[in-house]
Amino acid sequence: MPDAIAILDYGSQYSQLIARRVREAHVYCELFAWDTPATRVLSLEPKGFILSGGPSSVYEPGAPTLPVYVLESGLPILGVCYGMQLLAHTLGGQVAAATRREYGPAAVTLDVPQSAALQSLIANLQSPLDVWMSHGDRIERLPPGFAALARSANSPIAAMGDARRCYFGLQFHPEVRHTPRGLDILRNFVKGVCGARPEWTPQFVIEDAVEQIRAQVGAGQAIAGVSGGIDSSVAAALTRRAIGDQLTCIFIDTGLMRQGESQQVAEAFRQTVGAQLIAVNAGEDFLGALAGVTDPEHKRRAIGEKFIRIFEREAAHLRSPTFDYRFLVQGTIYPDVVESRAPERLAADKIKTHHNVGGLPPEMGFELVEPLRFLFKDEVRAVGLELGLPESLVWRQPFPGPGLAVRCLGAVTQERIERLRAADAILVAELGAADLLRDDTAQAFAVLLPVRSVGVMGDKRTYRETIALRAVTTDDFMTADFARLPYAVLAQVSNRIVNEVPGVNRVVYDLSSKPPATIEWE
Repeated sequence: MPDAIAILDYGSQYSQLIARRVREAHVYCELFAWDTPATRVLSLEPKGFILSGGPSSVYEPGAPTLPVYVLESGLPILGVCYGMQLLAHTLGGQVAAATRREYGPAAVTLDVPQSAALQSLIANLQSPLDVWMSHGDRIERLPPGFAALARSANSPIAAMGDARRCYFGLQFHPEVRHTPRGLDILRNFVKGVCGARPEWTPQFVIEDAVEQIRAQVGAGQAIAGVSGGIDSSVAAALTRRAIGDQLTCIFIDTGLMRQGESQQVAEAFRQTVGAQLIAVNAGEDFLGALAGVTDPEHKRRAIGEKFIRIFEREAAHLRSPTFDYRFLVQGTIYPDVVESRAPERLAADKIKTHHNVGGLPPEMGFELVEPLRFLFKDEVRAVGLELGLPESLVWRQPFPGPGLAVRCLGAVTQERIERLRAADAILVAELGAADLLRDDTAQAFAVLLPVRSVGVMGDKRTYRETIALRAVTTDDFMTADFARLPYAVLAQVSNRIVNEVPGVNRVVYDLSSKPPATIEWE
């Protein structure tokens, strides 16, 4: 195992971003619920601990606590937001409700200490420092042995440190991109304070995943559900490398794909991964399962169950006395796990059910193989490139497993899917013509709204549906900002959609960031 950092999760929606940033520094880390048994956490042999933020107040009855083994370990500790308050509260400081909540951008003034050990956390940073705050409590009195390292207008103690024990705390969030030098702070902690070596690389990920897949599958046979996207393709490629011809890949055409996508997926997959591929036309199955379903959570669960039932049906056709096909390979990645509130993320709130996580039926005839379950999108892409997958596949625009069903708000019908598919194709074509599909937009798509409005076309009144355009910039898909697309491009897209797509007379552009919105609408 490489040098590692243990992150204790206290329920923040940003907890996974701490892991993401530590990994970005090429240091391995794992995220554990704060009350995970000590033996499991310490089996990682961590070089230090990071305590995440969370929604609780440390002084409330029943609030999550700091495990004794963390302090007894003698290892460096970094507390972030709630983690800082918890560290202060546990060690004899005072935490109280702030006079006002501090949420959003802030500037902190650094109070550079004399101690070189304390300076190590904020080395090479200049004051004032732009940061992102999100808290309602603050530290009123430092614990014994601590010194203040930073302050803001609303937080007299915005950072603190204890040089003797190598304990540090940050009231702000270094893990989000809104704290521009946050990665430097985390790098200072994991490398400078903890002494962890940067050994977490794509090649290590590949070797570790291949070893784990072989250990899990053994001499058995596996089915990989592939969609043509980077996640399922990398999962299949890793499994192919691990077990070779024991793998059979299945592409299910849900009838909810983008324009021309089904043919492209089948052709590209055979050329890149090289495994046996079975294509299944299941458009009628999925439309039937979605008939009358409008709630997005119900949509995702219906789609998740339908996928599993079709995989079970196909596996039954493949099974023989010598081939069991009891393993199902999925391209589940960490953002899916986080937003679905999977078992290892029970400290956090559920944002939405991903069809391949919370949308799975309770009973199914497979054991899941998920080699990417704890990787972020950029890590998956790095692994894909290391595996030799073509850049056209690695940088393909992401597409949700439920397909256009979760971009077709309200009822899912063949007519509305065709309407959405046509509008989406126009957006993608125009962004491609303007060379805006890769560096300028990490993801771009159309959404069909169940909202009709009055219009005038050909001197006649119309009453038709609305298309929303969504384009975002992001590197990890956990936070995102809307893309600043040129007005001329947006105007061209809008003009083409209202003229070429039947049933649409209005086009709007989504200016929401994530958070507070998510990237997908459902």
